[in-house]
Amino acid sequence: MSGILEGKRVLITGVLMESSIAFHAAKLAQEQGAEIILTAFPRPTLTERIAKKLPKPTKVIELDVTNEEHLGRLADVVGEELGGLDGVVHSIGFAPQDALGGNFLNTPFESVATAMHVSAYSLKSLTMACLPLMQNGGSVVGLTFDAQYAWPQYDWMGPAKAALEATSRYMARDLGKQNIRCNLVSAGPIGSMAAKSIPGFGELASVWDSRSPLEWDLKDPEPAGRGIVALLSDWFPKTTGEIVHVDGGLHAIGA
Repeated sequence: MSGILEGKRVLITGVLMESSIAFHAAKLAQEQGAEIILTAFPRPTLTERIAKKLPKPTKVIELDVTNEEHLGRLADVVGEELGGLDGVVHSIGFAPQDALGGNFLNTPFESVATAMHVSAYSLKSLTMACLPLMQNGGSVVGLTFDAQYAWPQYDWMGPAKAALEATSRYMARDLGKQNIRCNLVSAGPIGSMAAKSIPGFGELASVWDSRSPLEWDLKDPEPAGRGIVALLSDWFPKTTGEIVHVDGGLHAIGA
């Protein structure tokens, strides 16, 4: 029996560690039949080491999503490797330290601008860089952290994720005519490298201990990876502009 991504070609960003959601999305994508290519920044060699733990060898290319030169050559590099693309996974987020950890009211605009550029605008710039390779349509899937709420310590990453969610909806609107779907997975907290960079992450994650209807495991990124793979597949052919929560159901619980 073939996998749900059989014959698909997928670009995946954000594979930093084996504990990252993007790594599990990459692993599951390969297991489900996809050919993949990984991008990395600022340390491609780190991603190359982690990529060796995937079921099949895969190429890693350097990509800074704020660098127009990198974006400009992306389609050529990926095209040489895969010929085209059917899916893109955006698992990129960054905010300077002064934009996190309780400093919301004192964060300078320069740091806010960096967070917005890397974490939100890059969904559009990455997709547009890949667009020439998606001649037959496809699926773009990003990762968010529920931007309906103000989370402890999360500070300017909250507005950045809200911008990401809005960007995804507008992209769904404008790319639908090319049969390109754009959706997000809103995952619960995972003890990844990105999470460890958030001061007071433990306080944020502890909310899940008391409010999540389904037991949540900070050490298990696979459920979110499964959500990404499902949205990359043809099992959601008319779903776009959506945010699928893979958070144990916490988003549905008031208190």
